[in-house]
Amino acid sequence: MTKADIAEIISGRLELSRKESAELVDALLEVIKKGLEKDEKVKISAFGSFEVKKKGDRRGRNPQTGEDLTIEARACSPSSRAQYFATASTSKAYVRPLYPCSPP
Repeated sequence: MTKADIAEIISGRLELSRKESAELVDALLEVIKKGLEKDEKVKISAFGSFEVKKKGDRRGRNPQTGEDLTIEARACSPSSRAQYFATASTSKAYVRPLYPCSPP
């Protein structure tokens, strides 16, 4: 499902024009994006939550020498940070039948 598909469904349900519903979807996504850029957890009741996951130090290896080393955590720009979505417990009832073997 695309952003345009969501806007089309909203347009039909709320009797808005396609342009108005597209603006509504864009505004919602912009609010979520701004919250993530501020490192806030965006929680939508009965749906789920969005948050930025930060990576810590990790072990690595120098490919030329084979030497083990620690790769330090680094600050990333908002566009390259890993974003994470967790399904709300009320939404899991809809998702689990579709994907019964999904990892926790």
